[in-house]
Amino acid sequence: MSVVIGAERDSAPAIAWAAQKRLMSLFLIGGFSALMIGAAIGPLQALNYADVNAYPFLRPVLQSYYEGLTIHGVLNAYVFTFFVTSGLLVYLPARELELEPNMPIWWTSFGLMTIGAVMLLYAMFDNSSSVLWTFYPPLKGSPYFYFGMTLLTLGSMVPLAAVMDLRTRWKRANPGKLTPLVTYMSAATLLMWLLAALGAAAELIVQLDPWSLGLTKHVDPIIGRTLFWWTGHPIVYFWLMPAYVSWYAFLPREAGGKLVSDPMARLTFALLLIFSMPVGTHHQLQDPGIAPVIKAIIAGLTLSVALPSLITAFTLGLSLEYAGRRRGGRGWIGWFTALPWKNPSVAAQVLAMITFIFGGAGGIVNGSFQLDNIVHNTTWIPGHFHITVGTAVTMTFMGLSFWMIPHLTGRALFSRKLALISIWLWFIGMSVFSLGMHWAGLFGVPRRAWVSELPHSEYMHVYGVAHFPLILVGVGGVILWGATAAFYVVFFGSLFGGKRNETPVHIPFTEFLAGPEGSRLAGILEYLWPITGLTFLVTLAAYLPVLIPFFQHQTFAPGWMVW
Repeated sequence: MSVVIGAERDSAPAIAWAAQKRLMSLFLIGGFSALMIGAAIGPLQALNYADVNAYPFLRPVLQSYYEGLTIHGVLNAYVFTFFVTSGLLVYLPARELELEPNMPIWWTSFGLMTIGAVMLLYAMFDNSSSVLWTFYPPLKGSPYFYFGMTLLTLGSMVPLAAVMDLRTRWKRANPGKLTPLVTYMSAATLLMWLLAALGAAAELIVQLDPWSLGLTKHVDPIIGRTLFWWTGHPIVYFWLMPAYVSWYAFLPREAGGKLVSDPMARLTFALLLIFSMPVGTHHQLQDPGIAPVIKAIIAGLTLSVALPSLITAFTLGLSLEYAGRRRGGRGWIGWFTALPWKNPSVAAQVLAMITFIFGGAGGIVNGSFQLDNIVHNTTWIPGHFHITVGTAVTMTFMGLSFWMIPHLTGRALFSRKLALISIWLWFIGMSVFSLGMHWAGLFGVPRRAWVSELPHSEYMHVYGVAHFPLILVGVGGVILWGATAAFYVVFFGSLFGGKRNETPVHIPFTEFLAGPEGSRLAGILEYLWPITGLTFLVTLAAYLPVLIPFFQHQTFAPGWMVW
């Protein structure tokens, strides 16, 4: 059975869509502006590992390596992803359901995050808060940093209210029907984030905010780290699940085919909601004070996240094969080459999927009790998340922008050719960069290290065994500069200089070969609140045995401002 949802949503009256489009545009501009700054600074870290110190040429804008590293991580990992996600996961369900979202709620999200982002920029660029993206205590930043992060986090939680309001109104008008797919996936993502953000919110509001104001003199570092990783692991899925929304709900149609199974998409998001939450302690396998048996259990649970990834691989692989064969592809790989590679949105997302295969494989290493001993705190780790959030997520968001901006503005894409160039440069640059980072990590090269400040002879003495992989890191970073420049010519050119489209660009909601109607699985998965409650209980079961001993035997440390 073929099901069509949302194929002609833009034919609906324009009474409210203009206001929605303006706000969605602001979310995109805010997010991608943060990425522009972060991506411009990022290659400086890559050159650092290749024994090229570019920071002295940028003073007084950047005063230290660690200031640049903090700006890069915070803007890319938090500001960019939070803005784009908080826009998409409200706007897309609204268009799917043909309902206007609660605009005051949505504006509240944008306002809180904007104020928070400005405070973070101020704190980071004056070098008072070079605490890196993890902001581990007892490294101490200014109150502007912690309160900015608090507002950014709270603002990213607000869209849940808007989406659940949309879902409630739609179900009231459509009794007995299952939630449409995009709305379901958006709700599952934001419910997961509601639980995930509790850790960082507690760390900030209870511990770091009053500490930064001088209301408390000391901080417990291990409690701070544990609360951070309550959020810090599932945040990976808050980055990834919006990309999955596009892969499941839009890419099959863009590629010329259909999604083979709506229920499998729902199952993926329900499992991600459950499995992403109770496993953050695997980031603390080398930390003291956590019982080895707990670490072993968490390491085992971490592997459960591979299940929804495997479901996604098979479901989307088959969907793309269906699209390629409809386009005339034959044989083992003919369907793959027959995909519309000249479409920059499709190319971006398919290449993102390919890189995520390697990111997932590396993640199994990170979560292993034994193998983590080898890669812990080496360049392997940033190499891993640069091909997850830095490639799989970022390239998907870039691909989304190639049709989203024309849809929002009524202007044509500035240059499809340059858009394709930017995608391939990003893919090549990040692949070379990540290969070098993974490779150097196996030699024990540490992450977060300002290695280019060493004399060349000392650099070669310490890092010479990994010199070639580190050269690859630098080369990849330079390629990424080119990719960044090309993408933002297209991005801002499309926003402000593109020609007017004669016909509107519709949201490419996909069709299904197997829809949710009559599916017992889809019916069970419709109960999102009970699934969320179960996840919360499992999360408490995973974290209370870790946190309770820390609260019983607290260790207090004064704040350190090293840079």
